[in-house]
Amino acid sequence: MATRTLIDRIKDSLAKQGFEMRSREARNWLRAKTGALKPTKGDLMRDKQRLREKSFIGRMYFYFYDPKTKDTLPYYDKFPLVIPIERYPDGFLGLNLHYISPKQRVLLLDKLSILLTDDNYDEKTRLRISYDYLSRASRMYQAKPCIKRYLFSHIQSRFLEITADEWDIAAMLPVESFVKAKKNKVWSESEDKF
Repeated sequence: MATRTLIDRIKDSLAKQGFEMRSREARNWLRAKTGALKPTKGDLMRDKQRLREKSFIGRMYFYFYDPKTKDTLPYYDKFPLVIPIERYPDGFLGLNLHYISPKQRVLLLDKLSILLTDDNYDEKTRLRISYDYLSRASRMYQAKPCIKRYLFSHIQSRFLEITADEWDIAAMLPVESFVKAKKNKVWSESEDKF
């Protein structure tokens, strides 16, 4: 029998508690428990079933990243949680949810739910999202500090795909990996941009 992955174990725990995914109770439980789990990036990336060679617009991914301009950036995330929103020949533009606090991540995901391709929250569900839409949608203000450019040549791993039914779990996991600043400073500066 295959080893249960971290995300699978969290989903099982939520089910044992009787919580419905994306419910207020499930989110409160996740907020309280995910920090205590002490998940690691390695735990997540061991999930071979979810690893992908490519990313797609409107889906969610973890991966390792080493920015080209890291020497001039005030800070950056080496393990982003990104929803790609626009593709380029050499990379993509994406929403890195780690740039806002877990509470703001969930609020943004709720707002983005109007862009879902369906209401199933399964492996086929994605967001119909674009930079143009986000730049015009004032109610999506949490997205502004999350929009980052990623180059394929600086991605250092395959993409770990997170299906829509697991977005809340991924959003709550304390696996952001900021260099040059602590996460609370990053989140505070992001909130100043709201």
